[in-house]
Amino acid sequence: MKNKINVGIGFISGRPNVCKIINSYEQFIEEQLEKLGIEVNITIYILYDLNYQHTIRTDFYGILPKAYKNMRIKYITPENILEYEKILMSRYELSKEDAKLFIGNGYAKSRNTILYCAMQHNMDYILFWDDDEYPVANVMSNNQIQWIKQENVLQHIKNIDNAEVTVGYRCGMMNPIPYIEYTNEIKEEDYKNFIDALENEVVSWEKIKKIRENPSCIEYANLDIAEGKTKPEYVEKVGKENFVLGSGICINLNNIDSIPAFYNPPNARGEDTFFSCALRNKNARVLKIPTYHFHDSFLQFTGIMKEKYPKNLNKISFVDNEVEQRFLRATIGWTRYKPLLYYIKDRKNYEKIIEEARDKLKKSVKKINTEFITCDFSCLIKELNKYDKDVQKHYEEYIKVNELWDKLKKDIRGR
Repeated sequence: MKNKINVGIGFISGRPNVCKIINSYEQFIEEQLEKLGIEVNITIYILYDLNYQHTIRTDFYGILPKAYKNMRIKYITPENILEYEKILMSRYELSKEDAKLFIGNGYAKSRNTILYCAMQHNMDYILFWDDDEYPVANVMSNNQIQWIKQENVLQHIKNIDNAEVTVGYRCGMMNPIPYIEYTNEIKEEDYKNFIDALENEVVSWEKIKKIRENPSCIEYANLDIAEGKTKPEYVEKVGKENFVLGSGICINLNNIDSIPAFYNPPNARGEDTFFSCALRNKNARVLKIPTYHFHDSFLQFTGIMKEKYPKNLNKISFVDNEVEQRFLRATIGWTRYKPLLYYIKDRKNYEKIIEEARDKLKKSVKKINTEFITCDFSCLIKELNKYDKDVQKHYEEYIKVNELWDKLKKDIRGR
C-alpha cells in the first residue's frame, strides 16, 4: 500500500437521511483510518436526486462543520451533471445520446458519475455506501441482540489491493419486503406465485420463506464475521451464481481496466446485478471481507446512528403508506430489470422464464392487492410486457455503456 492514498466514499441519495449518516459516522471513519498508519485523504461524494421523494436542495446540505473539517465534501448537483455531459461530448467526443447513457441521475448513471469524478480526482479507491445502511452488526446471542460496530472503511482499504472489488456482508432488512399475513384472501400459494414472478438474484421464494421463519423477518449477523475473526474469501462465479451489492462495495481504481460500468434498464433497478455480470466478463477478482452494514430499508431504526440500539427488532408491516409505496417501487424496479437479467443469464430458456412470470403475476396480483390500501400491483404485468418487448434494446445499451466506459478510462488515465 502507498504511504498516501486518496479514498472516495460515494453516496447516491434521494433522502435527507444521508446527512445524518455522514454526521453520525465521520468521527468513526477518522478513528478507523488512524489505525492504518498512513496518510489518507477522504472525499465524500454526494449525488442527490430531488425527484425521488420530492425533496429540496437544502435537505441535502445539513452536513455539520466537523465533517467538513476532517473530509472533503463534494456535492454533485444537477448543474454538475449537465456540465459533465458537455465535457464528455467536447473532450472525449461522445455524442449527446451516449453521454446521457453513461452519466446522470438514476441508479446506474449516478454510480457511473461518481466513478467518473473519482477518476478525475485521482482517487485510489471508491467505496459506495447507501443512505439506509449503518456500519453495525446485529448478533443474536442468548435471545438478546448484541450490537457490534463495524470498521467498514478500514476493512475495505486493508483488503482492496488484493482485488478489483471488495464487498462486505449485509444484515437487517435484506429486501424492502414487508411482512404479509396469510388470510382467507391471501394463501401461501398466492404469495409464492407473486414472489416467484419477481424472482431475481436477490429475491426468491426460498429466501423469503427462510426469512419468514424468523418472527422479526430480520437477518442477523454471524458473530465471527462481525468480530472480524474470519478471513477474506474470493467470490466464485460472480455474475452467474453470486452477485455483488451496490452498497458496501469498494472499487480499486488502480486496477481500472478490470472495472466495468454500471447499467440498468430505464427507470429500473439492477445496477449491481449487471455490474456483476460485466465483472465476470472481465475476470475481475471480488473479495468478500468481514464487515457488515445493517440495512434499514424502511428507515425504521434510525436511532442506531445515535447508538440507541433497539432491544427487539420487530417485523415491518404496513405501518404507514410510505412502507407500501416503498414496496411497490421495489417490485416495479425488479420487474423492469428481470427480462434483461435472464436474457443475459439464461437466454436459452428466456421466453419460458418470462412467460411463467407473467402467468404467476396474473394469478397473484389481485390477491396481493387485498392487503394494500394505496397500491395496485396489476401494473407489474404491464411493466413486464414492456421490458420484455425492449429487452434486445436494453442488452445493446448494456454493451454500449461498457464500451463507452472503456474508452473514457483510457482517455482519462492518459491525460
